[in-house]
Formats: sequence, structure tokens, C-alpha cells
Amino acid sequence: MTDDNAPVRFDTKIAVLLRDDLETWQRLNVTAFLVSGLGTQVPEVIGEPYADADDTPYLPMFRQPVMVFAGSKEILTGAHAKAVSRGVTLSVFTSDLFATGHDEANRAAVRAVQRDGMDLVGLAVHGPRNAVDKILRGASMHP
Repeated sequence: MTDDNAPVRFDTKIAVLLRDDLETWQRLNVTAFLVSGLGTQVPEVIGEPYADADDTPYLPMFRQPVMVFAGSKEILTGAHAKAVSRGVTLSVFTSDLFATGHDEANRAAVRAVQRDGMDLVGLAVHGPRNAVDKILRGASMHP
């Protein structure tokens, strides 16, 4: 007999790293933005659509957990450099994006700053478990 509710160990990991000095609303907003593009670039992380007992349809979600971490500005900067060097799927959120009002302005704000000069407040990564664990070294699980 198999347990359909037994935890599954995934070969990959989805993780969000947030700067530890953000306000609560910023943490939630940044997390939502950071993971929003993953399914478009890595479609295998998306499961099947949902439906309730009345057959009301719902959108599909990630097949695996999204782990959320927090760290200092220095940890975030280091994690970004490691993620870029390892070539994992990566999204970023900079402090400049809090002042923009739409997608085009967001992209322009990121484009205006060189990689090493970005004021990162969050990033999301997807990749092999071991690689993601090394990228996030020094960060702690979000409280």
C-alpha cells in the first residue's frame, strides 16, 4: 500500500531569498513578483489545474514547495553572484521597483543599473537542490 500523502523529495528546489529589513507588505509583494515568471521559463514546475467537488476550475500551481529565506544585504548580494555564476534560473527584485507602477517601468529600472550595482531586496532561484542550497548558504528560513 502506498501513501498518496507521503512527502516527495524533489531533485530541484524553488527558493526565494528576501532582504531581512523589508516591511511585511514588501516581503509578500516581492515574493509574489519573484516567483511569477518561473512557470513560463520552467514549465515542468507547474502541476495540473485544480477543481473542487463542484467542478469549479482553478489555476494550476507549483508542483513543489517554494522555500522562503531571509538574509542581510550582503547575503543577498553573495547569493546573487553565486546564482549568476552557476547559471540557475533567476529572478530579481530591486529597491527601485517599489517606486515603479508597471511592468515596462520595472524592466527599465533593472536595465538602468549594472549587475554589481543593483540594490537587491529579493531574488528567486530554481535549480538542482545542491546548487540552490549552496547559493543560499548563510540565509535562514523566513520567520
